[in-house]
Amino acid sequence: MTERYIHPNAQIGKNVKIGQFCFIDEDVIIGDDTVIEPNVIIYRGARIGKNCRIFPGAVIAAEPQDLKFGGEYTTVEIGDYTTLRECVTVNRGTKASGTTKIGNHNLIMAYCHIAHDCVIHDHCVLSNSTNLAGHITIEDYAILGGMCGVHQFTKIGKHAFVGGGSMLRKDVPPYVIVAKDPTAYTGINSIGLKRRGFSNTEIHLIQDLYRYIYLSDLNVSQAIEKILTDFETSEIRDEVVNFIQNSERGIVRGIN
Repeated sequence: MTERYIHPNAQIGKNVKIGQFCFIDEDVIIGDDTVIEPNVIIYRGARIGKNCRIFPGAVIAAEPQDLKFGGEYTTVEIGDYTTLRECVTVNRGTKASGTTKIGNHNLIMAYCHIAHDCVIHDHCVLSNSTNLAGHITIEDYAILGGMCGVHQFTKIGKHAFVGGGSMLRKDVPPYVIVAKDPTAYTGINSIGLKRRGFSNTEIHLIQDLYRYIYLSDLNVSQAIEKILTDFETSEIRDEVVNFIQNSERGIVRGIN
């Protein structure tokens, strides 16, 4: 027996390193300079970008754990410069969207699970043992602490920070921190925003917006109406307003 198996129809880029005891199925594409550590399984339908690193025990593009899955052709798409640590599992999509997507420059730490039809944008961090159910969207620069659980169809906004051990059943708006038990809004992600180059003026604007939403006597709909009246249009204002107005599950609650 050979120490590893690479299907002859797999498309392997330049300078790709594949460790011992790996299984690379047919209909797999791996981009240039990616490193596949030992004992990784990559099933058909995987599309992996350049300069990625996948650590031992990871399983990519296994069939979705969805009773509605009928064997239809689906994929997993992983962008460039993304790292998947030990024993990460990423399931293929279903006919609902056809694919599970992970973008560029993401860090998915050990034992995380990313279920079918999820979309993770760029520069995100999922800490150890975080579990995503199906159809979840995580936007740019969001960070999830260790051992988070996220309900299906939940959406997490840009630059949000989710405290470790949180159980998310509602959407998390952009720029905020959520934590505690039950999970609730605890403030804005000011430290993360400063690290990413947001100005003091922009951070103060975000604080003011969320005071209306979480720290006033207004309900969410009333807060949005008042924000549209009291604040000039801007990228930040519109990002917050559009996220909340388009939330299908509703947003996480404020601190009681």
